[in-house]
Amino acid sequence: MSQALDMFNMAGAEQFSKMVCQMAPYFSTINPTLSTLRPGYAEAQIPFRREITNHLGTIHAIALCNAAELVAGTMTDVSIPKGGRWIPKGMTVEYLAKAKTDVTAIADGSGLDWSTAGDKIVTVDVLDTAGLKVFTARITMNVKLAE
Repeated sequence: MSQALDMFNMAGAEQFSKMVCQMAPYFSTINPTLSTLRPGYAEAQIPFRREITNHLGTIHAIALCNAAELVAGTMTDVSIPKGGRWIPKGMTVEYLAKAKTDVTAIADGSGLDWSTAGDKIVTVDVLDTAGLKVFTARITMNVKLAE
């Protein structure tokens, strides 16, 4: 089991989320709570707050990208073999609807082969409280395995 997954299981969602924001402070701008984390899957809730809105009163595009990178990165970290490393290499996004409520970001990498090195395309969907998909991302994670 990965060190991050051990920490999530021991500390719980709220405390683990705070630790992640301490390690990567920019994530704290979206005030996330990572509620589910396991190999191949991560989910986080992002509260609707004025601080992350745009001139239209909806969640800003970059806040949605930040949420996508958070769940894709933590999911990748707990999915790769021990000693492996990863880094985001690219992100393609689509804004599908206005995000006017709290949102949930979901990274599903369950169909990916995490035992091999190379680029992995992680899909992230962001849903509003009604279950409407407001945003989707495809994040290329470059994985290197221990030698």
